[in-house]
Amino acid sequence: MTTEVFDARFASVAHGSPPLERLCTGAAWSEGPVWMHEDDSVLWSDIPNNRMLRWHAESGMTVWREGVEFTNGHTREADGALLHCSHGRRAIVRTRFGPGLVPLADEVVVDRYQGRRLNSPNDVIVKRDGSIWFTDPPYGIVSDHEGHKAESELGRNHVFRFDPATGALRSVSDFIEEPNGLAFSPDESILYVSDTSAALRTDGSGHHHIVAFDVIGGQDLANPRVFAVVNPGLSDGFRIDVNGFLYTSSADSVQVYHPDGTRMARIAVPEKVGNLSFGGSDGNELYVCASTSLYRIRLNTRGATCP
Repeated sequence: MTTEVFDARFASVAHGSPPLERLCTGAAWSEGPVWMHEDDSVLWSDIPNNRMLRWHAESGMTVWREGVEFTNGHTREADGALLHCSHGRRAIVRTRFGPGLVPLADEVVVDRYQGRRLNSPNDVIVKRDGSIWFTDPPYGIVSDHEGHKAESELGRNHVFRFDPATGALRSVSDFIEEPNGLAFSPDESILYVSDTSAALRTDGSGHHHIVAFDVIGGQDLANPRVFAVVNPGLSDGFRIDVNGFLYTSSADSVQVYHPDGTRMARIAVPEKVGNLSFGGSDGNELYVCASTSLYRIRLNTRGATCP
């Protein structure tokens, strides 16, 4: 059975759901899926191969772009522009589109903090006020496998808030050792951020948990607390549905948590999960990037940020 339900509050979401299906395969490490509602497609990163892939029900998997400077996480802005976390450029990059969803020239949104280069932006979200929030761990600069090896110019790993209206970049937290995935609760009163500092360590140290922050005044963070410890593996990326349920990656599944921190369900995946995103015309399809493949499962819910 694909989905194991541990809490009755998730039963209606899983009821009647078809099994997880593998849509395509052939990547080295899949990350950062994003739904393109204009043409019912999914774009995602194949980071080590330095390319972005596209899946569509009719054409299957194709290469959307090559030489993308090791993009990782993605999200859409209100006007439809696509934001990329670029390990290679150490920047948040924006792609706007012309008619027919033809990509126009990329533009660097932000690549420096207080005059110093960012580490390697990893995941990104957009708040309803248009501000861009992203994590900046070192994974794109620790080697040439998923970026370009370099020393950190910042010395710390931050969660950042960028205001496109003023051009101001501000660190909202350096509390988390190695911040990775992030998402707001449906009312944007809570920001969830994962700490994956255990990822590159072989001595058993580091974290594999999700931290919850209260969002104060729409732009500040307070009261950090551990929301959930994810086992096995790491909470590399996650998304929230309209109920406030959190769907996170792990080594063998997508795990689902209630806002009170209870683990409610486990959606088994046959490969190590990297990230996920809601999509589909009704916003009820969960697209899962896992190692070499892209998977999908339909649920009786919808993503909190689906158009």
